[in-house]
Amino acid sequence: MMNAERMLITLLSMVGLTTSAFAANNYAVDTTGMQGYDLVSYHTSKRPLHGNGHFLAVHDSVTYLFVNEENQAAFERDPQKYLPAYGGYCAFGVSVGKKFVGDPEVWRLVDGRLYLNLDENIQDQWLKDVPGRIKTANENWQRIKDKPPSEL
Repeated sequence: MMNAERMLITLLSMVGLTTSAFAANNYAVDTTGMQGYDLVSYHTSKRPLHGNGHFLAVHDSVTYLFVNEENQAAFERDPQKYLPAYGGYCAFGVSVGKKFVGDPEVWRLVDGRLYLNLDENIQDQWLKDVPGRIKTANENWQRIKDKPPSEL
């Protein structure tokens, strides 16, 4: 192979590696939280609303979408107020020491905190003893929050 061909192949390889690294870094920040639902809308509307790409905020490498600038600003002022309990995992699941993905359409606000459940049947179980389930889930969360779901 000639030196020019070798240089071209090396250059193209470097461009490919740089592009891959750039895409990987963007992917980490471009994860959309709550399946695109506006977290503030859980507190201000009768039902949660889907946000859009015009109003977004990144928190802990997760991108959250909002329906308007006011909701975006409210979230940016106090993200902890709006983020779901247990990282968005099912509140009932956490109460039994498991991590199940919470459904953003199966939710409840309790004392201003957003709780998700896996589905409506699981939520029915959770609703039988909300204070007890929250207490147990809070205790369990300290033990399981950093563990992958597959290890529980």
